[in-house]
Amino acid sequence: MKKVTLMAIAILFSAATVFAADTHTGKMASDTTKKLKPAKVQYTCTMHPEVLSNKPGKCPKCGMALVKKTDAKKKPAEKMKM
Repeated sequence: MKKVTLMAIAILFSAATVFAADTHTGKMASDTTKKLKPAKVQYTCTMHPEVLSNKPGKCPKCGMALVKKTDAKKKPAEKMKM
């Protein structure tokens, strides 16, 4: 009788764990309550990368339009042509 009870408890525990897990990320459902901060966007001049701004506008040095700054890590690698 002890084996049957232990087996039933193990099955119930396994089922509860499966249903509590988030199917998209594999994390527990309690982890989804954390709020994500929006990424901080910075704008820069293509000719003067030292010029940074929190909003779009014009470069104070040359007057060109500021563009969104992107990280070098996020750029896709270019394929080498031979």
